[in-house]
Amino acid sequence: MDKIIMFLATGFHSGNIPKCPGTWGSLVALLPWFFMRHLPLPSYLGLVAVIFVSGCLLAGSAEKILDQADAGPIVIDEFVGIFITLIAVPQHPAAWILGFLLFRLFDIVKPFPCSWFDQHIHGGFGIMMDDVVAGFYALLSLQILWMIGSRINA
Repeated sequence: MDKIIMFLATGFHSGNIPKCPGTWGSLVALLPWFFMRHLPLPSYLGLVAVIFVSGCLLAGSAEKILDQADAGPIVIDEFVGIFITLIAVPQHPAAWILGFLLFRLFDIVKPFPCSWFDQHIHGGFGIMMDDVVAGFYALLSLQILWMIGSRINA
């Protein structure tokens, strides 16, 4: 069972890549997102919610297996963050790339309350929540920037 937990919590082992595991996990998350992107919005949001709850359990279990708080290889949180960032994203590869970059920026910089969750909430829920908030910051930024860019190019 530990192998299954670690396979999922590490984003299909993408989190085991030694340099920048969060970036690799976010990049690998684009593959399942690519197949999820055409789901109706309620189905998409429901799936993200299921992955969030599962991610809390998986991340908490992986933390215990690794015997390390918020260990780098745990990247299921990046999956949820990317999935949130790309809610209703324009169907254009430039928007997808911008979303990826914005999510990585907010996940690395951790503006409040990302930093608060990262520092004060522990276990699987804490691991997930800073990326959820970073995902919402990236979603909002992406939508605003895309709208501004669309008006400039019109």
